[in-house]
Amino acid sequence: MKTHPQIKNLLLISLYLGLISCKNTIQTDDPQLVEEKTETLPAATQRNGNIEKGYDYLVNGNYVDGGIPFSLWLSLRGENSSNILKRQGDNAKVGYQYNVVTTANNTRAVGANCLNCHASYINNEFVMGLGNSTFDFSTDQTSNLNLLDALLKSNYSLNSPEYQAFIPYKRGFLTISPLTVTETQGVNPADKYAAILAAHRNPTDLTWRDNDPWGIPKEVIPTDVPAWWLLKKKNTMFYTGVGTGDFSRIMMASSLVSLQDSSQARQIDQRFPDVLAYIKSLPSPTYKGSIDQQKATEGKAIYEVNCSRCHGSSTNKNDYPNLFVSLESIGTDPALVSTNFAYPQLLEWYNTSWFSKPPFAAKLIAKQGYIAPPLDGVWATAPYLHNGSVPTLEDLLNSSQRPKIWKRTFNFNDYDFKKVGWNYETLTSKKDTKTYDTSIKGYGNQGHIYGDKLSVSERTNLIEYLKTL
Repeated sequence: MKTHPQIKNLLLISLYLGLISCKNTIQTDDPQLVEEKTETLPAATQRNGNIEKGYDYLVNGNYVDGGIPFSLWLSLRGENSSNILKRQGDNAKVGYQYNVVTTANNTRAVGANCLNCHASYINNEFVMGLGNSTFDFSTDQTSNLNLLDALLKSNYSLNSPEYQAFIPYKRGFLTISPLTVTETQGVNPADKYAAILAAHRNPTDLTWRDNDPWGIPKEVIPTDVPAWWLLKKKNTMFYTGVGTGDFSRIMMASSLVSLQDSSQARQIDQRFPDVLAYIKSLPSPTYKGSIDQQKATEGKAIYEVNCSRCHGSSTNKNDYPNLFVSLESIGTDPALVSTNFAYPQLLEWYNTSWFSKPPFAAKLIAKQGYIAPPLDGVWATAPYLHNGSVPTLEDLLNSSQRPKIWKRTFNFNDYDFKKVGWNYETLTSKKDTKTYDTSIKGYGNQGHIYGDKLSVSERTNLIEYLKTL
């Protein structure tokens, strides 16, 4: 069998495809921080699920229905020997980011699972639920998709079940790939994936429509992938707090890339409460470096005074306020607030579609600001802010030293234990897609200047405490 060298790159593509108004006053001498406009976001009732069943469906299930024929996959890539997830059967032969599934037309195919974006390594240790901040979405994969299509046509007939199972994969990614190219490696366009795929689905029955009636813009405003273990504390989903109602229904929208229609969506929807139960069971990882306990104790007091109101109490780990902070107060890059999940057409589509129907309705409600997240395992979640624009905790807590243009190696063990985050090189201009340029729209590193008022020693002690979370 003849293959093209670019096919291997293609096989790494993700198929991923997750009120009470008030004003509070912060006790500070900094006039920029005197009035903080916030909302406490209320919880919605969630469906109960089974943790074990959720894990099994996550790493073996067919919520992405379609992909590359399993036999072709093995001939191109061979068997994966690591089997990190300790799976059985065919799934033991592929990487943890993929599931071998039986498609609707009874074909064995390889499709990506949620772990493409929601599992990763830090210090060479695999961490389930850690946002993947290394994935590279900086290249349009259209040409590679066409090469893969030609390869399938040379090995299977057009009417074969293998090729028919590939069609949703090809259709979905030929649609989204040109519109989801990021400026740098490590950031994620999944929010825009959702908008594009929704534009190509009829809202009543979720069948595919070839034309985009909304005219989704080419501009890509990315996010950093949040840690899954934080979801157990959150009342809304996504950085902008836009996702409310039934979390399971919001999450299962990843199946839109290859979904047949709403009847299949209902089948998948029945399984995602189990997936949510598993996600909520995930613990945050324990910091493996050294911690100065005396400094951490002093840092805990600093945290309680300066951070706990937004990010949760240091004495009661379950006391998380679900605080939504306005753009004018937080001051971070505003572009995400008005794009992706906030497109007016998407809001109307989602809130009148199958996803919004009771008894397990979900809604998208656009808001002008960002959620202050829980900080469990914050040491592992670099880079920081909603767009991954700040490489370390030390830089986050001292806005004057944040690099404007910086580059990291994307090696899993290239971790800075002192500054807590990724080692990086400061540059004067953008060199390549491994370089993060904060002057680009949506990639800004401004805002969240609350740490600036701390002294060097206070900042050091606070970081020691944050390592313990």
